[in-house]
Amino acid sequence: MVDVTTLLGDLLHAKSEKFGEEYYIVKKENLVEAMQRLQPEFTYFSECVGVDYSTWSHPRDLEERFEVVYNLLSMSSYQRIFVKTGVNDGESIPSLKHIYAGAEYPEKEIGDLYGIIFSGNELAPGSRFILPDDWVGFPLRKEYPLGGEDVLFDLASRGPAIEDKMTPHAGESFPGKTGSDTVSGR
Repeated sequence: MVDVTTLLGDLLHAKSEKFGEEYYIVKKENLVEAMQRLQPEFTYFSECVGVDYSTWSHPRDLEERFEVVYNLLSMSSYQRIFVKTGVNDGESIPSLKHIYAGAEYPEKEIGDLYGIIFSGNELAPGSRFILPDDWVGFPLRKEYPLGGEDVLFDLASRGPAIEDKMTPHAGESFPGKTGSDTVSGR
């Protein structure tokens, strides 16, 4: 097993373990240097994901609104670790695409869906990565509506609401539970 705490040294802000998984918390200003220290041993970049904690009321590892979590694997020891950093709305976080080539597309996806800015991996102004270029907002943020309303498509056409396309499922046999009430109240 690799001693990640020693590898990160003074760059490590905190460490936690949940469900047998190791989380190493690094401040965003130390992220690039921390990943450069980890990269020779943790060569496999599995993924990075964004999390919006704006409505979370339980204890957390970081105080910023968003967290970006990097999932890394050592191919020599088969040890998996997670590196977390935090960023607030409107702030940028450094891109890791020059350290891990596999970070380029997930960072663009997180930017498109959460509005987190990865400096050095920004989208062209007025363009989106996954969503249509005329999409307004960031759908994975907590304040974004959950659905049930009509979707405004390009050229001002409207698509069907979710309940217009719903098909019955097993959960509908329990009144008051999943699927028994309309979503938008129409």
